[in-house]
Amino acid sequence: MPSYTRVALVTGANKGIGFAIARDLCRQFPGDVVLTARDVERGRAAVQQLQAEGLSPRFHQLDIDDLQSIRALRAFLRKEYGGLNVLVNNAGIAFKIDDPTPFDIQAEMTLKTNFFATRNVCSELLPIVKPHGKVVNVSSLQGSKALENCSEDLQEKFRCKTLTEEDLVELMKKFVEDTKNEVHEREGWPNSAYGVSKLGVTVLSRILAQRLDEKRQADRILLNACCPGWVKTDMVGAHGSRTVEEGAETPVYLALLPPDATGPHGQLVRDKVVQTW
Repeated sequence: MPSYTRVALVTGANKGIGFAIARDLCRQFPGDVVLTARDVERGRAAVQQLQAEGLSPRFHQLDIDDLQSIRALRAFLRKEYGGLNVLVNNAGIAFKIDDPTPFDIQAEMTLKTNFFATRNVCSELLPIVKPHGKVVNVSSLQGSKALENCSEDLQEKFRCKTLTEEDLVELMKKFVEDTKNEVHEREGWPNSAYGVSKLGVTVLSRILAQRLDEKRQADRILLNACCPGWVKTDMVGAHGSRTVEEGAETPVYLALLPPDATGPHGQLVRDKVVQTW
């Protein structure tokens, strides 16, 4: 077998928390760091910025909303590295609080990227994650808040340890459907599309971790969701109380867990501490 360089990949890494995660990994990860972005120009500009700091990331285009784009990235990783050692799913969107876009459109677009596209990245790239690999899904405490604001029936479903990926997908689709039919509140959903999308990511992380335990236990891959905190980014504006560097700390900590670490796994982690939700 050929000996490949180790590789870490960050999605949505041209700015904000993703950029800070890529920078930290360039400094600390013993291998190549691939910075990805939907927009090639912005991605290359981000790489140049890190190069100016004496770091040497690689760039690859990735639009997580486009399955062909994910598959092109997978082919690149297979060819260049024989797989993947660290995957940080950071790419996501959020509408501003005062955005006039109708709520059902916000719900559809937010879930399309934050939940369904993130799930597609996991589906396509998890099979090529190497033994002792790390997968970090950037979620949010907004997801936990959304769960608290769900009806008891929905809370029970999301917390159920035997919930399957298919069940979760149906729940996420139902939220979008219910917003279209203007019955989401009556059906027990909260009024935050972003919160529901990140709740989906947290629950998906638990389900995917369980599956890794069942199918690839000997590989000891650790997969977690994390909350970077309320960070000053384009997404939340200046209201954030943390810098992007502070927001990157927990995702980077999870990405760089030692090879012999047995946990955390399938958890939601904030400030390097497992959260109960």
